[in-house]
Amino acid sequence: MKKGGILNRHLSGALAELGHGDGVLVCDAGMPVPVGPRVVDLAFRAGVPSFAEVLDGLLAELVVEGATAAAEVEAANGPAAALLAERFPALELVPHARLKELSAGARLVVRTGEARPYANVLLRCGVFF
Repeated sequence: MKKGGILNRHLSGALAELGHGDGVLVCDAGMPVPVGPRVVDLAFRAGVPSFAEVLDGLLAELVVEGATAAAEVEAANGPAAALLAERFPALELVPHARLKELSAGARLVVRTGEARPYANVLLRCGVFF
């Protein structure tokens, strides 16, 4: 058994399969999950695990070259907007409907237990060299 990092075997395995340019949607419990991408549902109950916990865990494991979120996050969910702005200074903001369209092309969806609106981000994988 791994002694550190991500212990969830489904998530750990899915992350190991990602390559440059692949998309990873990290979403709240209310985001419609697109058909097609691999889904790792971590939601246990409302708020558990939080969007911040899952995002920070993923960022410790992934190289991310870009991120896209819904523009509505700024007005509807201040804590998530602040978290995203801090983690991604070059965050691209698009209308929520567009984020849902882009999410259909993700290779992996990680669903959190977050129960606040617009706590979603589409990550674009980079390379470590």
